[in-house]
Amino acid sequence: MTIANTPSHWGWLILLCSTIIVALTFEHSQLDVYISELFYANGHWLLEKGAQPYAFIFYDFPKLLLILLAVYLMIVLMIVLMIVLMIKYRQLVNATPSINYSKFNRFLIALSFREISCLLIILIVVPTLIATLKGITHVSCPNQLRLFNGDLPYLNLWQDMNIMMPTRCFPAAHASAGFALYGFAYLPSLKKQQVNIIILASILGWTMGLYKMLIGDHFFSHTLVSMLLSWTIAYVIAMIFFPKTIELC
Repeated sequence: MTIANTPSHWGWLILLCSTIIVALTFEHSQLDVYISELFYANGHWLLEKGAQPYAFIFYDFPKLLLILLAVYLMIVLMIVLMIVLMIKYRQLVNATPSINYSKFNRFLIALSFREISCLLIILIVVPTLIATLKGITHVSCPNQLRLFNGDLPYLNLWQDMNIMMPTRCFPAAHASAGFALYGFAYLPSLKKQQVNIIILASILGWTMGLYKMLIGDHFFSHTLVSMLLSWTIAYVIAMIFFPKTIELC
C-alpha cells in the first residue's frame, strides 16, 4: 500500500506519529543549533527583526492575505447559506417550486457549502491550536538563549514545560497560517490538484517559517513540527467532512 492511497483511518495516525517523533527527536537538538548558527554571525542575525521590506513581505503581507481569505470564505459561506435557505423556503411555500432548481444544482450548492465550511474551520483551527500549544510548551526562541547572546539557558522541551519558562516559541505559529492551506488539498472538487496544492502550501509555510528563522525567532524544528501538526489537523478535519474521499497524499 502506497502513501497515495492510504485510507483515512491510517492516514491521520501516520501524520500524528510523525509529528510526535519529530517533536521529540529534533526539538532542541544539535541539528537545530547548527542550522540556526548558519543564520547568526558576529552577534547578529542575518535579518534584523522588523527590518523592512522583509517584515512586510514575509510577515505582514502573508498574514493579511490569509486573514482576507478567511473573511472572503465567511462571506461566500453566508451567501451560499442564504441561497440554500431561499430554495428550502420556496419549497415550503409552494407545492412546486417557482424556480426550477434541479436536484443536481441543489447538490452542488450543498457540496460547496460543505467544502467552504471545512476549509474555513481548518484555516481558523490550525493557527489557533498551534498558538495555544505555544503557551503550553514554554519553549524559548533562539534569540532568547545564551547560545545566541540572549539571557535564557538552553533547555529541552520537558525542562521548559516543567519550570514553565515565560516563553512561547514552539511550535511556529506564523508558519502554521501558511501550512493551514493544506486544507485545500482535501476538498473533493480539488482532488486532482492535491499534490500541487500540498507543494504550494509547503513552500508558503516554509517561506514564512524561514523568515522567522533568519531573525532568530524559531529553530528549524519549530517550523517542521508546525508543518506536520498543521497537516495532521487539516487531514483530521477534512476526514470528518469527507470520510469517503479522504486519502493521505
